[in-house]
Amino acid sequence: MTHFRRSSPDRVVRSRQPAHPAIITVEDFTQAQLLRRSKAAGGLRTARKAERSGRLTKRTYLFRGRVRCALCGRKMEASPRKHAMYYRCPARTLAPSSPALESHPSAVYLREDAIRKEINGWLAGLFHRDNIDQTVAPLAASQDQSGASSSREAAKKRVTDAETRIRRFQEAIEAGVDPAALTEKINEAQTERAAAKAELDATPTSSALSEVETHARIDSLGEIGPVLAHASPENLANLYTAIALQIRYQPEDHAVDVTIEPVGRVNSKGVGGGT
Repeated sequence: MTHFRRSSPDRVVRSRQPAHPAIITVEDFTQAQLLRRSKAAGGLRTARKAERSGRLTKRTYLFRGRVRCALCGRKMEASPRKHAMYYRCPARTLAPSSPALESHPSAVYLREDAIRKEINGWLAGLFHRDNIDQTVAPLAASQDQSGASSSREAAKKRVTDAETRIRRFQEAIEAGVDPAALTEKINEAQTERAAAKAELDATPTSSALSEVETHARIDSLGEIGPVLAHASPENLANLYTAIALQIRYQPEDHAVDVTIEPVGRVNSKGVGGGT
């Protein structure tokens, strides 16, 4: 097996004169190298953000960026065919020393329409009358993690911290400290308190729905199964994004593990378009 290793900087041979017309500028090359190093320093979580899942395309891929190969853990890429849409994971793009090469087929394929019906059926089952109570409870509880609530708590904390500092400065003045020495710090704390109060007043108290309201929203949709079956690909893709759908494909068993994480406030726009 051939292994490649990056040469040390002192062994890199560079031409003193340009050997060919410049493709990019030295500044652009340097910025690109710095960006690569910053992503590498952030570990796997930062590297995943750089995966190719945000390119513009005219075709709608329902599970774009949501299917991972269980053998190597990588995202499977969309591969359009004349008769169907597939997601594939080719072994040739694995690193030569990757342990996954031992058990990875030359290419792993997963047909889109083979899992679309099953996933939509599973989602519809979550809102069936036999399961609706078990579904609504975590949906209502998840809204406590909304961004509005976090913003209000952060603003409240800044107000409290600023008021604590102002009170300490006042106590110091009462103890005999020259007020002129603390004027700038007091003004700064008062400015921070005013800004935090303004942000607190502008942040909505809560956009969360109660369990009763969530039940009412779901009831207004009617039967979820037909709604999902007749939804457009664009609306389905938006739904999968809203619920953070993730698919892990097990090629040996021809099975998929599906997870969702619908946190945040309930969106008033659904797959039906108007509900």
